[in-house]
Amino acid sequence: MKLMIASDLHGSLLYAEKMASLYKREGAGRLILLGDLLYHGPRNDLPEGYDPKGVFTLLNSMKDCLLCVRGNCDADVDQMVLEFPITAESMILYLDGRMVFATHGDKFNNDTPLLIGKNDILLHGHTHVSAIQDTGSYVYLNPGSIALPKDGHHSYMVYEDGTFTIKDISGEALKEWDLS
Repeated sequence: MKLMIASDLHGSLLYAEKMASLYKREGAGRLILLGDLLYHGPRNDLPEGYDPKGVFTLLNSMKDCLLCVRGNCDADVDQMVLEFPITAESMILYLDGRMVFATHGDKFNNDTPLLIGKNDILLHGHTHVSAIQDTGSYVYLNPGSIALPKDGHHSYMVYEDGTFTIKDISGEALKEWDLS
């Protein structure tokens, strides 16, 4: 199954709409969101098109295809308006025989990883910087931020046929990593 992975919308309806359009264009079976969906957070500027009500309305319309983890800017009150769960701090996926530990990145990240196996994958957002890095102990992946990038690229990630690809919002591939 093809997956699309995005993180750190921070309440931007403009970029949530672009993400939804990209999801349809990519033809992915599921959209994994790595947290920070509705609120911009005290350290961030307001993102372009800030409209948390519009974001939750859009995301609720996509609830059947979403898998989400909670970010550090997501609150209990957010769950009250969302029709899909965002309360888990992490989720485990198995892709082509590899364990993928998916989380937001504020608690478990490349600086403080869990004890995961040598062939496992740590997938998180939070930093707003896209990354593909083989640490020698595990592989670290980060789709960057769709709305508030800190590396100059509004980006997301696609997993298909054993390959993770980070793309900018025009669909151009920026980085790629093959599981094999």
